[in-house]
Amino acid sequence: MRVLLLFCGWSLIEIALFVTVGGWLGLGLTLVWVIATGMLGVALIRWQGARMGMNLRQGMGAARDPLSGAAHSGLIMLAAVLLILPGFLTDAVGLVLLIPMARRAILSAIAGRGIGAGPRRGGPYAGDPFDVIDAEVVEDVPPARTPHKPSGWTQS
Repeated sequence: MRVLLLFCGWSLIEIALFVTVGGWLGLGLTLVWVIATGMLGVALIRWQGARMGMNLRQGMGAARDPLSGAAHSGLIMLAAVLLILPGFLTDAVGLVLLIPMARRAILSAIAGRGIGAGPRRGGPYAGDPFDVIDAEVVEDVPPARTPHKPSGWTQS
């Protein structure tokens, strides 16, 4: 139900902004804005799609957290999709997501709520991002193979 209300509210805000800002800018500038942001969104998807795999490989090779770059790339992709969708509110949110400080703030807020990767809150190792497991390694060696005795059904 919340999603439906959010979707309807978002659509109503977009329509109101189109009428208000479109009346202020005029039809020509409104169409130019919608087409320009759509083209920017398509260009961002092409650029970020090619770059995302490279960033993951570099993060893995450099022994640093590859998920941080992937999270930033994911937010840039979300910004690109929002820029492709027609509307002034979606464009505004998409443009805000292109600002690196805004992406860092969003990712730290998500990590702080326990939604994404990050240190767990509480527990015996609070503040330690790594789980410590006390274990003992036992090697399971199969018994030595004994020579096979004929069963009498075959000829030796």
